[in-house]
Amino acid sequence: MNAQTHSELANFIWSICNLLRGPYKRNEYRKVILPLTVLRRFDCVLADTKDDVLAAAKQHAKQSENVRHQLLAAAAQRPFYNTSPFDFARLLDDPNHIAANLNAYIAAYSPNVRDIMERFDFEVQIGRMDEKDLLFQVVQRFAGLDLSPQRVDNMQMGYVFEELIRIGAEQSNEEAGEHFTPREVIGLMVSLLLSPEADLGKPHIVKTIYDPACGTGGMLTVAEKFLRDHNAEARPHLFGQDINDESWAVCRSDMLIKGDDADRIVLGDSFTADGYQRRPDDTPWTFDYMLANPPFGVEWKQQKQTIEKERDTFGYQGRFGAGLPRINDGSLLFLQHMLSKMQPVAPDGTGGSRIAIVFNGSPLFTGDAGSGESNIRKWIIENDWLEAIVALPDQLFYNTGISTYIWILTNRKEKRRRGKVQLIDAREFFVKMRRSLGNKRNELSPEQIADLTRIHGSFTDGETRDLTDEDPITHEPRTRPRVVSRVFDNDDFGYRKITVERPLRLNFAAIPERIALIEDQTTFVNLAKSRKHAGAAHDVEVTKGQARQQAIRDALATLAETTDGETVKDRDAFMARLRAAAEAHSLRLSAPERKAVLAALSERDPTANICENRNGEPEPDARLRDTQSVPLDEDIDAYMEREVLPHVPDARVDHDKTKIGYEIPLNRHFYVYEPPRPLEVIEADLRTLETEIAQLLAEVTA
Repeated sequence: MNAQTHSELANFIWSICNLLRGPYKRNEYRKVILPLTVLRRFDCVLADTKDDVLAAAKQHAKQSENVRHQLLAAAAQRPFYNTSPFDFARLLDDPNHIAANLNAYIAAYSPNVRDIMERFDFEVQIGRMDEKDLLFQVVQRFAGLDLSPQRVDNMQMGYVFEELIRIGAEQSNEEAGEHFTPREVIGLMVSLLLSPEADLGKPHIVKTIYDPACGTGGMLTVAEKFLRDHNAEARPHLFGQDINDESWAVCRSDMLIKGDDADRIVLGDSFTADGYQRRPDDTPWTFDYMLANPPFGVEWKQQKQTIEKERDTFGYQGRFGAGLPRINDGSLLFLQHMLSKMQPVAPDGTGGSRIAIVFNGSPLFTGDAGSGESNIRKWIIENDWLEAIVALPDQLFYNTGISTYIWILTNRKEKRRRGKVQLIDAREFFVKMRRSLGNKRNELSPEQIADLTRIHGSFTDGETRDLTDEDPITHEPRTRPRVVSRVFDNDDFGYRKITVERPLRLNFAAIPERIALIEDQTTFVNLAKSRKHAGAAHDVEVTKGQARQQAIRDALATLAETTDGETVKDRDAFMARLRAAAEAHSLRLSAPERKAVLAALSERDPTANICENRNGEPEPDARLRDTQSVPLDEDIDAYMEREVLPHVPDARVDHDKTKIGYEIPLNRHFYVYEPPRPLEVIEADLRTLETEIAQLLAEVTA
């Protein structure tokens, strides 16, 4: 069954919603379709052992609950079972009592299935459909649907579940970040993650795989299949957590059907209720491999208090010590969460973990030096955990067409990769789909996945591929060699953000135009205000303040007379004259008052003397302050000599404000210059357009 067939089956299931029109709104259809699809899948899976389970239930009715559960699961040959005589076909034999019988059928499932159905809150929908006389028809349609493992295997069923949820999400107008990962993208992630592993062929090798935003379990399923395809004796143990009830229920159902330990799929928020914080023996949970596709651009305001408390309390001993991203995008929180669960590397080189995660472009470069995002990138790269980043084609995902990137991280890099990061440009590695699925118009072919895995494995700087794109001039397809792999030193992504200061230069003049500006200075205005309530004390303060204002006006008038409109280009010299004018009125200006007067009477003047502080150091001009980004491998003084001082000789660096930042400008490193069209071509186009316009005008005026 291919992806197109998955879509057709999902659309057929979704067409049953036509029966619900009227009593149900479109955004409510999923409340019926998802749980019934899960139930029908269970029903089909258990069909072959139904009679054996019923016989075992009768035989072991007096056994303890735990023993009986084990015996019934053995009879069902599954970790779940149903002891009701009903199945979907038999439910139709009694239309008048179908609601009660369906509830009884669900209640007869083993506890692990009942827990799943409770999360769907399906009992409410059974009553609602029964009240509207819809239940029998809906169950009848599902009873005719063959979802047996012989027709639809587990991986194919996973496709169907994801397609059902995708359609439901579209009809509910859920935000674009809540999307599901196409299986071929997961296939590439798993291939990049696992292909370098030399020990996967060992007999009975045990590997743990974890997804903190597992959704319906697609990534876990593909990773498990990869391991088993390469080693039939491999024993992958799958672990996951998700906050969404529906997705969790589907994932847990899938694990039950496959015979995996469904209890390893935890319901809850990975940030505030980490299901894998510590093992029963109180050791931290760690995993061999971790994969995730966290929602893009989703804010973490609700978790803010818990996350900040952990950061402040535990620092780097917790998950978020490196920093916190902006509140409207928690993607990097997921990555920090996963990095906290890496296995330590033993002295002999064993142990360690590998991580693959899907991001949009934001985590590559959002955030200036010193910001949370930049500090997280700095922490990752300086610890030498970032192995590779793959830029994917756009329009790969169902509910968003934005560009996406796969990050590969590990704490046990190969020797040749230590201190290095590989960037891979896979933006032209796609084939067009025959029919779009939501926003998904492109897909990766198996050959392209294999080629990208080879590019990653070769670890070659400047490796090329002949790729086809559109000529911007002729708009015809063209094929040419393009660089698809670049290898950089870790330091190449770091920079120092330096603050370049220029000295404050002011001239001063006690002239009417500037003296009038004192009336707008906040400090001067506040002299005649009182914080006390209206009354005698309030009036006394106001009167006193007004007198102070007048005294300052008088001193400035005297200053104007003594300086006779002269422009003074030295602040200290002007201050001496100001003090003399104030003393003539027995006035001693406070520091705020003096600052207000100087602000009113001054203007910036590049020819004036430099204003100095008490220590004789140049005082910086905040308006002329600038910042520059200097690569980590370049000397700051040499950069200033070359880039800044030739233009502003009086500039200097305030080293106390220097910050180190990291960003990964992937697109810049793969930029290909497109020369402008020749002038004769442009002129020919203009002449053609002029001719066409003249012909159109002639037709109008004829």
